[in-house]
Amino acid sequence: MCQHQPPCPTADSADREAALLVAHHPEQGWSLLCNGVLVFEDTGELLPDGQIIAPHRPLGTDEVVRAA
Repeated sequence: MCQHQPPCPTADSADREAALLVAHHPEQGWSLLCNGVLVFEDTGELLPDGQIIAPHRPLGTDEVVRAA
C-alpha cells in the first residue's frame, strides 16, 4: 500500500502510528494513515483487517502538569 521511501510502518507493527497521513478529518474525529489504519481522536484505532485497538491515552497522574 505504501509508496514512500523508506516505507511507512505496516499496520501490524508496533510503531504503526508513525505512518504518514493520507486523510485527516478532525471535524469527524479520525485520520487515515498510509498503512490503512484509521486513528481516532480518542487514540483508538481500526486496523485494515477489522481489528480494534482500544483507546490508549496515558492514564497516569505523573504526566499531569499543574499550574503554579
